[in-house]
Amino acid sequence: MLTLSANAADWKIAGDTITAPWAEKVNPANPLPEYPRPQMVRKDWTNLNGLWDYAIRPKDAPQPDKYDGKILVPYPVESALSGVRKPVTPSDRLWYRQVFKAPDLSKGKRLLLHFGAVDWQATVFVNGKEVGHHQGGYDPFTFDITDAINPDRWDQTLVVSVWDPTDTQVQPRGKQVLQPKGIWYTAVTGIWQTVWLEPVATTYISEIRSTTDVDLGKVTVSITIRGPLDGIEPEMTRELEGGIETVGSLANEPVKDFSFTIQNPKLWSVENPNLYDVKVRLKRNGEPIDEVSTYFAMRKIEVKRSTADGHMRIHLNNKPLFLIGPLDQGWWPDGLYTAPTDDALKYDIEIMKKLGLNMARKHVKVEPDRWYYWCDKLGFLVWQDMPSAMAAPDTRIKRNDPKDATFTKEQAENFRTELHAMVESLRNHPCIIAWVPFNEGWGQHDTNEVLKSVKQLDPTRLVDGPSGWADRGWGDLHDMHHYPTPEMYPAEPTRASVLGEFGGLGLPLPGHTWVIERKWGYRNLTTQAELQKQYEDLITQLPPLIEKGLSAAVYTQTTDVEGEVNGLMTYDRKVIKLDAERVAPMHRKLYEPSK
Repeated sequence: MLTLSANAADWKIAGDTITAPWAEKVNPANPLPEYPRPQMVRKDWTNLNGLWDYAIRPKDAPQPDKYDGKILVPYPVESALSGVRKPVTPSDRLWYRQVFKAPDLSKGKRLLLHFGAVDWQATVFVNGKEVGHHQGGYDPFTFDITDAINPDRWDQTLVVSVWDPTDTQVQPRGKQVLQPKGIWYTAVTGIWQTVWLEPVATTYISEIRSTTDVDLGKVTVSITIRGPLDGIEPEMTRELEGGIETVGSLANEPVKDFSFTIQNPKLWSVENPNLYDVKVRLKRNGEPIDEVSTYFAMRKIEVKRSTADGHMRIHLNNKPLFLIGPLDQGWWPDGLYTAPTDDALKYDIEIMKKLGLNMARKHVKVEPDRWYYWCDKLGFLVWQDMPSAMAAPDTRIKRNDPKDATFTKEQAENFRTELHAMVESLRNHPCIIAWVPFNEGWGQHDTNEVLKSVKQLDPTRLVDGPSGWADRGWGDLHDMHHYPTPEMYPAEPTRASVLGEFGGLGLPLPGHTWVIERKWGYRNLTTQAELQKQYEDLITQLPPLIEKGLSAAVYTQTTDVEGEVNGLMTYDRKVIKLDAERVAPMHRKLYEPSK
């Protein structure tokens, strides 16, 4: 891997915000150096993260001749780790510029430019030529920039133009607002995930998708090939305990399915997150031209009637499993949408497991691919929310409102496009077991049509329908929100009853809060001992509900976030508010088999 060089003197953490312990470990010469796409890994790549030029200009102004200073990509411009920490309004446009050296493109190679995520509309130029435009703040995108590269020059100029309406228009934006307060947080604009280059052959693997059947032990790995197919032979190998096995090969197909069976497969679970490693190669006339490493897991998720008590329950690998975990916002005091380091991403999951929790509901935000990789690797289940889309009052509905929100045709089509892009980009991760298209009436429109479209796109996972407030009778889960005490909808014959949010016990700890005033929680406490006692009381109220058919409970929330102080940890992750040795056995008792 190649990286950009940078002058550390050009960067420092902006402002006086609290920071997580990993902030001081951020290297401005090589921030977030890990390969950003763990399920489709190539060895040859160039990380473009680092110090770029930036400028904030009026929305309709031309590309600037002069820039305002340096920004550390991929941290959002509003964040402290960007080194800028300035707001960008809907009347502004954010510009980025970087100069890079193109890798060797001899022998007909192509050069791909990847963006993990850019919020919200991005137009990309290389050497003054527009190479592509993308709309959507949460899904990855790629442009082939080969034809824009100047082979006679060392330096190539990359410019990115970004516009983001935040909460003034109806597009997926989660909890971002221009005026943050309470449960609404600081806006995020522009590049917020890794940017990288990847040279590939004229014909290369552009996509890999794995599907598994636990009952039959069957695996299908589908690959999509882009480019001329003459003389092309795809080949897949998988690692076994006794060595490496070649699964098969076949020539001249743009989409190739490798199907095989595994005798006595090692299933993926929270306790034993078994992953199978595979490599896919392309050969042309017998010569290797592309190789990608990936992995898959054998696991099955469904809602069906429990033979033990007759209730509809969530089953993992044909066994009922009660789910207990936090509402996980995925925000950071220093990087906002972007964690300071990969270790920071991993830490949150490790702490949740240490607390005896087995799942998280990723709340109206999508994470970088590596967060899901660590959930896959460590064994942690995920309900994945779609970031909410809402602006005007008629795009939010009230609790138990019989009518859906009003979306224009353009707004509805845009939401559906971004929702499906999220599902497609994350569907290979075994940790994800449920999609949550709507939260609490926030932009809830065409409810059952949207839910059914997700189920049709991915029938292997559960679809929550929707999470809290205005249920429309469809979906795998009937989801209640109730604060602070746990409650449930009565058990029913076709869906599992779940508690998508409860708790929210607030405890501000001096020196660890984002704001001095306006600290917010569903119930505000003053000491950790008081929090411990009230939290344990809430957990002891779950077993009677489980007996009545409750299948999952989601506590609000993993960490404090900006004005919210109802986290299991402080916003800076420096204090775990609960005693793990006391609560972990309480959590595990809810889902581990009796001994």
